[in-house]
Amino acid sequence: MGGMNEQLRTPHADLQVERRAQILDAAQTCFARLGFHRATMQDVAKEAGMSPGNIYRYFQNKNALVAGLAERDQVRIAEDFAQTGREPNFLAAFGALARKYFIDEPHNCSVMALEIWAESTRNPEIAALSQGVVGQVRSGMTAVFETARERGAVPATLDIDRAVRFVLALGDGLMKRRAIDADFVGEREVETMIAVVGAVLEGRVPLTPPKVCKEGISA
Repeated sequence: MGGMNEQLRTPHADLQVERRAQILDAAQTCFARLGFHRATMQDVAKEAGMSPGNIYRYFQNKNALVAGLAERDQVRIAEDFAQTGREPNFLAAFGALARKYFIDEPHNCSVMALEIWAESTRNPEIAALSQGVVGQVRSGMTAVFETARERGAVPATLDIDRAVRFVLALGDGLMKRRAIDADFVGEREVETMIAVVGAVLEGRVPLTPPKVCKEGISA
């Protein structure tokens, strides 16, 4: 009997998931096109092809929409890095991951990222959500680099924390350029990024732990 009830609930649960995804896609489009402050819940409802009242059944306000987008990103990022860590050629897999985020994904993903970053400077709730996504990226990348070091694919002396922070800075720069620079050429930019990251991770550009002196930590 319990199994039968579970089966009866499944179509409804699937519809709920589908509707949430539909609304989040619409929110992403609206935030990128109109900006976080100009976009309204009514705009999102129109983009999603739903009534405003139906939108509020799933998300109470715009912050809740950002929370939903952040949660979705965290799940996807975790899955992507887990898959990357399983690949035998981690640098090639890392390059494929970069192409996914900086070439294959819709342009409005990059624009929306800038909107969220800007809003994070004023809205503590959005800032916390944004940091959650950054934390997911950092932990996923750290795990991939640690696995590569265990396999001997990167030098044992590599300071993984510094390497991760370096790659995050490169990624943020590419995200910004993709969002606003008309001369951004994804394939060229990603190739350059991977070449630089590869040089660091293979030890051709030393990135070792900072030396500690009497006055403190030096570069």
